[in-house]
Amino acid sequence: MATVGLCAAALAAALTTPAQAHEPAKAPHWELKDSGTDVRFRGLSAVSRDTAWVAGSKGTVLRTTDGGANWQNVSPPGGADLEFRDIEAFDARRAVVLAIGEGEASRVFRTDDGGATWTESFRNTDAKAFYDCLTFFDRRHGLAMSDPVDGRFRILSTSDGGRSWKVLPSDGMPAAQDGEAGFAASGQCLVTSGPRDVWLATGGGARARVLHSSDRGLTWTAADTPIPAGDPARGVFALAFRDRSHGLAVGGDYRADQASPQATALTPDGGRTWTPATQPPPAYRSGVTWLPHSRTAALAVGPTGTDLTTDGGRTWRTVDTGSYDTVDCTPDLGCWASGEKGRVARLER
Repeated sequence: MATVGLCAAALAAALTTPAQAHEPAKAPHWELKDSGTDVRFRGLSAVSRDTAWVAGSKGTVLRTTDGGANWQNVSPPGGADLEFRDIEAFDARRAVVLAIGEGEASRVFRTDDGGATWTESFRNTDAKAFYDCLTFFDRRHGLAMSDPVDGRFRILSTSDGGRSWKVLPSDGMPAAQDGEAGFAASGQCLVTSGPRDVWLATGGGARARVLHSSDRGLTWTAADTPIPAGDPARGVFALAFRDRSHGLAVGGDYRADQASPQATALTPDGGRTWTPATQPPPAYRSGVTWLPHSRTAALAVGPTGTDLTTDGGRTWRTVDTGSYDTVDCTPDLGCWASGEKGRVARLER
């Protein structure tokens, strides 16, 4: 573990230090992998440096087990009209994918054989619900979230790895603000850390909020963030927690012609309070992840670039200008990103 930790520190240091002119190849960088398609991949689940799953438009799910050299199209059959926005993989064979949309467009599928076959385990039948994200605490227990129904965010729960789902009672959920919703932009509007803690990101209302539950979604508390809101296009788009206390929030205004002057915030207390970054990314960001085995380094991505922090989210520096929607890292130092036009990349060093 100490060796891996040193590698992570070295990776963060290399990312933030410009490469020497005579050693350009040693600077960590995103290396695009040919996915063989042009769909937009907002769903990403990295298993290791070798194995990753992506999910996107036109009902597309791809999987690689050789570091992105080859991709298998393992899309659920008959789902070409579905919009997959989140995928959570347990390993190279087992994964759960979420399709988003109004009414029956919101569905969940699970595979246990690397995508050779899929089982539809949930189909939304409430016309007022619109599911955005899903997350897992472990291989059995997970949650999915819908935009507010009758004034409160709706939570689905599974205790068998996504094979079956039930709607949780809404008694412990705070009332939603007018216009408040989640953003199905990167599969990171609902995230966990540890066996029971989960956080939900919101936007669209008067204030951009983060909701927290410490009992697997039964009861929640809400906290305001300094990320701009007050418009359907603004708010918190993604969260990342490296433990149950230290978290990052990213977002802004997703419209390309609108500025996002305060696109990130950090919390030291499990989401009870949020502080704006003193040097935020220059634009809207839709995805965020901590670098593995690091207490201070993280990456944020969006349509205009990738930013790195090495001080826990206080200051950010742009390290790449490619377009990505989401990002995910693994304990063996595998970091992946995906986005529009079939873009999938792995961080190389």
